[in-house]
Amino acid sequence: MNRTPVVFIHGAWLHALSWESWAERFASRGFLAFAPGWPGEANAAQEVRRSPGPLGGLGLAALTDHYAGIVRSFDISPVIVGHSVGGLIAQHLIGARMGRAAVAIAPAPINAVPLPGLPVPLWTPGGADGADGLVSLSSEQFHHVFANTVAPEESDRLHERYAVPAPLRLLGDLGCAGAVRSPLAMADIGNTDRGPLLLISGQEDRLVPDSVSRAVYKEYGDSTAVTDLKQFADRGHSLVIDSGWRFVADYVLGWLDERGVRALPEEG
Repeated sequence: MNRTPVVFIHGAWLHALSWESWAERFASRGFLAFAPGWPGEANAAQEVRRSPGPLGGLGLAALTDHYAGIVRSFDISPVIVGHSVGGLIAQHLIGARMGRAAVAIAPAPINAVPLPGLPVPLWTPGGADGADGLVSLSSEQFHHVFANTVAPEESDRLHERYAVPAPLRLLGDLGCAGAVRSPLAMADIGNTDRGPLLLISGQEDRLVPDSVSRAVYKEYGDSTAVTDLKQFADRGHSLVIDSGWRFVADYVLGWLDERGVRALPEEG
């Protein structure tokens, strides 16, 4: 029996295993869950941290092409769920008529929405910390910018299991540290034929503030295509991996059901 696939796209500084609980939850509801890593990404975050070289040259174009190919590979059009950079890619793909529906969680900003300054200086452009083309977050930085709404002990566990270096090229494509943003950091906000889109924000997010997600939502204001916004109070950028992940995942499952996106598509 054919089931609806769900493709999960992770963002910068996280490994694909960041979706492990989501994949299990969606599979238990009858969906086919896939959380493919970035090109060259090893099977565990610890392996990536030991040998991060394959990620060093990745930019937004390579990631977008990678996931576009995956989304197109299914016989049944999948749901696309992305976090952070993955949320930007999800919007790009659904705007290009790829995917049945899309969910963008704390997404990196699209189009003309400005990228906020980072809450702490994570790296100095051209400095030694980016000399290998990668930027890592210490456990302290991770707690400050990613997992600021949970206890340090939980943040440290999340950092150990999921944190990986981010490609400097990708951060530049997103406009970080004053770089020129890539043309691929956009979505077709006027496409009325696309599937439904849900934007989600954490109101205590320091990396992609709630104000950014609200500004992105306003970008879609003139479109007749379905666009919804859900704001979670007291949640940071780690809302997909921390102890409150199930509240977010179950909201997404409920939203998909309301929008008629079911695990078992009706025969047409």
